[in-house]
Amino acid sequence: MQTFDFDLFVIGGGSGGVRAARMAAQRGARVALAEVAAMGGTCVNLGCIPKKLYSYAAHFAESFEESHGFGWVGEAPILNWNTLKSNRAREITRLNGIYVQLLKGAGVHLIEGWATLVDAHTVAVGGQHYSAKSILVATGGKPSVPDVAGSEHVITSNEMFDLSPFPQRLLVVGGGYIACEFASIFNGLGAQVTQLYRGHQVLRGFDEEVRAFIASEMVKTGVTLHLNTDVAAIERTADGLQVRLLDGSHVTVDAVLYATGRVPLVAGLGLEAVGVAQNEAGAIQVNAQYQTSVPSIYALGDVTARLQLTPVALGEAMVVVDQLFGPAAGQAPRGMSYDFIPTAVFTHPNIGTVGYSEADAIEKFGKVRIYRSDFKALKHTLSGSTERTLMKLVVDDASDRVVGLHMVGPDAGEVVQGFAVAMKAGATKAIFDSTIGIHPTLAEEFVTMREPVKR
Repeated sequence: MQTFDFDLFVIGGGSGGVRAARMAAQRGARVALAEVAAMGGTCVNLGCIPKKLYSYAAHFAESFEESHGFGWVGEAPILNWNTLKSNRAREITRLNGIYVQLLKGAGVHLIEGWATLVDAHTVAVGGQHYSAKSILVATGGKPSVPDVAGSEHVITSNEMFDLSPFPQRLLVVGGGYIACEFASIFNGLGAQVTQLYRGHQVLRGFDEEVRAFIASEMVKTGVTLHLNTDVAAIERTADGLQVRLLDGSHVTVDAVLYATGRVPLVAGLGLEAVGVAQNEAGAIQVNAQYQTSVPSIYALGDVTARLQLTPVALGEAMVVVDQLFGPAAGQAPRGMSYDFIPTAVFTHPNIGTVGYSEADAIEKFGKVRIYRSDFKALKHTLSGSTERTLMKLVVDDASDRVVGLHMVGPDAGEVVQGFAVAMKAGATKAIFDSTIGIHPTLAEEFVTMREPVKR
């Protein structure tokens, strides 16, 4: 019988890799984890956490302005960009340490360096070879920048948190959630932001009304939005970066952020040599148990390019651990459902959504009822802000089940998370209607919409 150095070797110390390594070790498995960068992956270091911290920072400018309507007087304070950067860096370092201690506390053997697959049961790191019964690839993704003249002058989301100096004029290229979030954040922090997207509307894949609504709200806050256009060339001049668009117009800025998508981080892993199948985009192909074409090698998270969300990677990690080492005592093996996964976009205002868009629901269920409310929140009756809130329900007419719930407004992610539980449980519109609202709140609108706006 073949013996191995480890029962599980995890490549990648992001959310999914750390969860899988820690839980497997707690089940008694001998686990190693290799990571070449700071522990925590994209989410902790260059994604969700720092982005949300900067989103909080960006909201203070509008909050100070709105406070005047509630009787507060005085000048708004001035942002110290360097203070924000250093405070964020300190918090991220603290989180890195927590991840390391969690892994060490569980008994995971940590290895610093770039890991490469040698064969179906062997990984090389820094010239050292390690054997493992099972290998898990959880290396995540990285920003993708298209080939454009002058691309050497652009930056990606990885560099946004430590820019020096603060970009007074920022061009954001892209229309996805990362592009929209950074446009909102830096607009709130005081930059003059221009966003351009080659499509007809930002946030492709979201509900059409949500897309139009958030675009309008972002423009109201000061973002200059150009649709149906793209960059032709970028050139450095004495006044900054001159960006020529396809229509012949120009914009001069201090920084150009390309947020045009992410690709799986697979280069240099040795996947091809070992025979791990990938799709055309490089994403590792897996089955329902996250097993690759090589039975002893598994993959999860962004490197498989299914749903690029941290909580999804965490859920997938638990499926792998249960599959390899059995479920925790008294529990059934976990599965992973991709239905009704809630998500938020931290634009200003926020977006929260779960379930089907109106168009997708019609395609899936046929006949649907749409409930919608668009209003000025109570806070803004005094704040002076023109911000509005959109709340929308999509109901399958045959079953009365709520199959889509969408919100654009403050703390939308916080609101939608609770409703996601109800929708996962199969809540009908009748159950929504029989639920008493909390007054006065934004969230109560979801249980007080009685008449459909269309069928």
